[in-house]
Order: sequence, then structure tokens, then C-alpha cells
Amino acid sequence: MVGMDGHGSRHDQQTFNVSIDMHQQGDSKCFDDDGRPKRTGTVWTASAHIITAVIGSGVLSLAWAIAQLGWIAGPAVMLLFSAITYFTSLLLTDCYRTGDPLTGKRNYTYMDAIRSNFGGNGFKVKMCGLVQYVNLFGISIGYTIASSISMMAIERSNCFHKSGGKNPCHMNSNVYMISFGILEIIFSQIPGFDQLWWLSFVAAVMSFTYSTIGLGLGIGKVIENRKVGGSLTGITVGYVTQTNKVWRTMQALGDIAFAYSYSFVLIEIQDTVKSPPSASKTMKKASLVGVAVTTFFYMLCGCFGYAAFGDSSPGNLLTGFGFYNPYWLLDIANAAIVIHLVGSYQVYSQPLFAFIEKNVAQRFPDSDFVNKDIEISVPGFHSYKLNLFRLVWRTTYVVVSTLIAMLLPFFNDVGALIGAFGFWPLTVYFPVEMYITQKRIPKWSSKWICLQTLSIACLLMTIGAGVGSIAGILIDLKTYKPFKTNY
Repeated sequence: MVGMDGHGSRHDQQTFNVSIDMHQQGDSKCFDDDGRPKRTGTVWTASAHIITAVIGSGVLSLAWAIAQLGWIAGPAVMLLFSAITYFTSLLLTDCYRTGDPLTGKRNYTYMDAIRSNFGGNGFKVKMCGLVQYVNLFGISIGYTIASSISMMAIERSNCFHKSGGKNPCHMNSNVYMISFGILEIIFSQIPGFDQLWWLSFVAAVMSFTYSTIGLGLGIGKVIENRKVGGSLTGITVGYVTQTNKVWRTMQALGDIAFAYSYSFVLIEIQDTVKSPPSASKTMKKASLVGVAVTTFFYMLCGCFGYAAFGDSSPGNLLTGFGFYNPYWLLDIANAAIVIHLVGSYQVYSQPLFAFIEKNVAQRFPDSDFVNKDIEISVPGFHSYKLNLFRLVWRTTYVVVSTLIAMLLPFFNDVGALIGAFGFWPLTVYFPVEMYITQKRIPKWSSKWICLQTLSIACLLMTIGAGVGSIAGILIDLKTYKPFKTNY
């Protein structure tokens, strides 16, 4: 290869030496073909990451979402979103490597994949970065709100049990949000995604725990009522106004989109997977396992929740006090939610942490504050490498997300807004555009038209969901006092 500067032979030699180096590292037991430590992820670790990311607190709002849409549209929309998520995930897995699926250049992040396919730092790259990282930050806020609701539910169910239902048991969410924030400050010091696998497994087990309890309580309630609640067309006008019915229907789309959002961490998860076989093959299997398992749970939890409560389905199945007893089982379920959200918060925050840290390190390569690691010996474990910039930046991130959560503690509305904001660009538009670019699909061919039709349809759903969730937030703000609202 001849260098552009005219020093062909020297440039040739340098390139040759580097490639030899990389090749030797790639053949070693310790390094992959890119010189990074050997990746060890499998279908099961990737599936655990996906399930941790997907089965979030969103599962608990699905009964409410189906209640807005009814028995026909509710399950149909849920299946539609799962099919779209799975299909676009398959497109996205092929974008992990540019060129050959086994030996092509690796893209370590969603942003890297965009940059490789669209080139440079153009508008699409910047738009993707903005949407992805704002969305990840929004999810941190949503999970902080959800965890505080579950922590309050534990205290309130015990209060109801002690008072026999006579005490209204009002309480403030701020102390619980601060507690969750402190916990996240500690866990946020885990340096990278590859070291989170154990937290993802614990979180995946917790998600199954509370989903199963929610499902069991829903089935029990249906048996107790001796009838299936709800209607074919959803919540009836009269129970809510016609205008509210429209807003709620749109918001339900956002809640379901939020429940399925994980595409924007898919490339980061794929970067933990070993090869051969190619990471894209492993990730396709993991996506199938992840989406199939979550859809199965979503359908069961959402449908049985709606069957149990009909039009009065609560916004959060385990904390809306559709259930009072057995209170100890509710406590276990809500504790499982909190533990799961601790893990999910980290899975979603790590790409944003890595992006900022990489850019700051490139800008200040000689700064000890940014680049120097201080080794701290931990008895019984490997020594921990403390980085001062990582400590300050990640702590600031958690503090800011916690403060915003305390200002806007509306789980359903915030969840729907996050889902709406991220679903079309990150789950549909960019994967479709990258696939078209990579496979060189000609304009106006039947495949191109089908892909663009899918993208436009999802854009319209996203706009509707966004409008509905903003309307919901505005309605809630009319009766809300910052930092003072008691539940």
C-alpha cells in the first residue's frame, strides 16, 4: 500500500509490521484479531444481556397498554412490535463488522456502525449519537422512577397489612430515588460491559421472578372473579373522555415500544461475543431467544393483567394496588424489580459512559486525571483499577438522572415518551438504512419499497406515541408539586 505522503516503502513496512502484530495477537489465546482481550460471550450470555435489557419495568405497564387498545388490537400490536424488533435486530447484527462477517473491521458501538456505513461524521452520524445517548439517559431516569415506585410499594403493602387497610399510607418517593442513586453510583464504577455478565444473569433471573409473580396473581384474580375482564375495543368512553381515550391509545403504543427497546445496545452486546462462529450468527440466535422469551412473558403478563382488571388495569401491575394479598409475595416481586433495575440501569448506561470516556481520553491524552488508573487491592478479589475521571463523571451522571427523576416522577408517561423517542430512529430507521447501504439494494426495487414502507409506518406510530405521552405528562403536571408529591 502506497502512502499518500509519498513515503511508500516506509509506510508499507509500518503497515506490514502492524498487521503482523495484530495477526500474532489474534492467534494467541489472550487476544482477538483486533488486539483486544479475547471475547468470551456466548449465545446464553448475549441472551441474558438482551433479556435484562428488554424485560425491564415496561412489562408492568403492558396490562394498562392492552386496556387502552382492547383484546383485538392490544395483543396484535404487541406481536407487531416484537416482529419489527426481531427483524431489525437481524439487520443490525450484520452491521457489527464492515465487509466480511468473520474478518471485517469491527464496529464496537452503534455509533461506529453508523459511521462505517455512512462515512465520516455527517448529519446521520450526529443524529444517531444524539438520539441514542439522549435515549439511554432517558432510560436511566425511567428506571430510577420505576425502582422508587417498587420500593414504596413494599413499604405501603406492609403498612396496609398492619393497619388492615385503614391507613392511606402516604409516602414520598424522593428518599427511595436517592437510595437507588447511591446504589447506582457504586455499580457504575464497574469499568466495562464485559464485566457486567454476572449482573445481567442476576437481573435476568429477577425479571423472570417478578413477571411470573405478576402472571400468577393475574391468573388468580381471573379465577377469583370467575370472568375475563376487558372488551374487544379497549377502555370505554365514559370511563374516560373521548379525547383522553385518543391520548391513552397513543401512549399505549409508546409503552409497548418502550417495553421492546434494546436495539441501541445490541452492537455493544455483540462486541462481547466470541468468534468463530461469526458474532452475527451467535447474535441472531441470541436475538431470537431474547425476543421470543420476552414476547411470551409480555403476552402472558399483559393479557392476564387486563383479564383480571379490565378498564381499571393499573399503570404498574404490581404497585398500582390492583393486588393487596398475599402481601409478602408482592414484596418479593417488587424487591426483584428493584434488583433487576439496578442491573438494567448499568446495561443501558455503559455505552454512554464508554462514549464520553473515549472522547475525553482522545482529547486529553496526557492528562493523569483522565487516563491514569490507581490500583486498589481488594482482599479475596483482583485488584480494582480506580480512574478519577470515571469516578467523577459517572457519579455526576447518576446524580443528574436522579434529580430529573425526582422532578418528573411519572413512570407511564416518561416510559412512553422514551419508547416513542427511540423506537423509530434506533430500532427501525438506522438498521434499515444501514442494511440498504451494506447490501446495495437499488432504489425503487421491491425490497427497497418494502423496507421504506416499514420505516414510514413505524415513524407514524412513533409520532402518535410521542404526542400521546407528552399530553399525559402535561395532564399530570397540572396536579404535581416538584419534590413534594406524596403517593
